Amino acid sequence: MKVYSMAEMMAEGKQPDILFWVGCAGSFDQRAQKVTKAFATILTKAGVSFAILGKEEACSGDPARRAGNEFLFQMMAYNNIQILNGYGIKKIVTACPHCFNTLKNEYPELGGNYQVVHHTTLLNQLIEEGKIKFQDDVDNPMSITYHDSCYLGRANNIYEAPRKVLDALNIELKEMKRCRSNGLCCGAGGGQMFKEEEHGKGPINVERTEDVIETGASIVASACPFCTTMLTDGVKAKDKENDIQVLDIAELVEQLML
Repeated sequence: MKVYSMAEMMAEGKQPDILFWVGCAGSFDQRAQKVTKAFATILTKAGVSFAILGKEEACSGDPARRAGNEFLFQMMAYNNIQILNGYGIKKIVTACPHCFNTLKNEYPELGGNYQVVHHTTLLNQLIEEGKIKFQDDVDNPMSITYHDSCYLGRANNIYEAPRKVLDALNIELKEMKRCRSNGLCCGAGGGQMFKEEEHGKGPINVERTEDVIETGASIVASACPFCTTMLTDGVKAKDKENDIQVLDIAELVEQLML
């Protein structure tokens, strides 16, 4: 599978329909790289014309702004916007809700106006258009629960698209008691991913994992690399590695699509 960079496409006089914004986690974190590969495979199989920025992509600046370094955020954002505008980018898809929120809601005030789509929304669209197909006659014994990312759910009101994708997989969905707008944070948002835990009754990700265990599901689906990391650590802390898998929705789709 060949994934083209924007520079390579432009050199050939082509313009992709979508820019896939990979993000820092999807680029450098070994676990998140698997999600990146799965999503790129899906786009290729579905016949979607896409490209990445490759070495020209820098951090969106989300962690810097959340941690209070506004100067660093604006410096990163301006550099990214110059590159995106230079390529004439109109539509961006990303598998990271943090990048999604920043590109969609915070870049416009700095001159970066794009149609930004989260990968679960695009996956749902491709399924509805018949570009992604699954075997209808297979009874899937797996049960699954879905963890709502704060930056996808409460920040951007995206609750249905991920669930519609999971519904298309013919897997039994077991909702946690705290879900949708009442969902519990994984503990990584707002820059917390990169700092020591603050004092409290216990780690947030372990408490969230207890919600997962309570459902009895064998898989917890995520749509955010930060959430995937925190839930994986939570499952390990509860010694449930052999009972519960933590998978991104794109990985599930890639595994089960025709």
